[in-house]
Amino acid sequence: MYSPFIAVVKYIQYCLKASNSKGHGTHSPFIYNFITKVLNDKRFFYAYESIEKLRTQLITNETVLQIEDFGAGSKKAFTKQRKIKDIATTSLKPKKYAQLLFRMINYYQPKTIIELGTSLGITTAYLATANENATVITMEGSSNIAKVANENFKKLTIQNIQLIQGNFDETLHSTIQPLTQIDFAFLDGNHRYQPTVAYFETILPKLHEHSIVVLDDIHWSKEMEQAWEEIKSHNAVTASIDLFAIGIIFLNKDFKIKQHFTIRY
Repeated sequence: MYSPFIAVVKYIQYCLKASNSKGHGTHSPFIYNFITKVLNDKRFFYAYESIEKLRTQLITNETVLQIEDFGAGSKKAFTKQRKIKDIATTSLKPKKYAQLLFRMINYYQPKTIIELGTSLGITTAYLATANENATVITMEGSSNIAKVANENFKKLTIQNIQLIQGNFDETLHSTIQPLTQIDFAFLDGNHRYQPTVAYFETILPKLHEHSIVVLDDIHWSKEMEQAWEEIKSHNAVTASIDLFAIGIIFLNKDFKIKQHFTIRY
């Protein structure tokens, strides 16, 4: 993880490099539509209120959980204690980005969605409510965090989520093996280079030209930046968008030449 000072420097560099968020000067119709119809969609959707109300409750929840932590890519778990409110404060995706994921699902209407890193289920809830006809398969390493997430799905009466608990290195392949394809993937499970690239390569055979992959925290550390650079350079990737906190990968064959966009958000 970068120090606070380096993180600020990285953000300044991003802002200086990023194009405006209105789509002016964007020649790709696909990316222009993403900017104008998804990124800048200011509508308040029906699901936002109930999910954010639950987030507020989690931020004040003093319950202590025993958490199995596999560390950065470790296969052997160790246990530590954390309060739910601390997990909610540090691990949940801010609503700005969670709601962007909702709008992406709402606009592109993927049917099979994979999430690595359920945490307390807030982002998962956004993914699932954006398209109730989709199946969201979410994966969480800690059994006790997974229990809380399942309770949260029940509170929100969400029916289209399947939660798989276990070490991703052991569960990812078997989870996606029966799937015909993956339409949308959100990778937020491990903030190291090797596991992040490995997870992308594991799901790649199930992706198709209209699939979208979102990587979380692409500027969180040197390793994550390295993973982002390698994944966006992959031969299967035709376009990518850097929004600083997340990176978006497209495999759309309408892009005849690989393109990368850094957009202010």
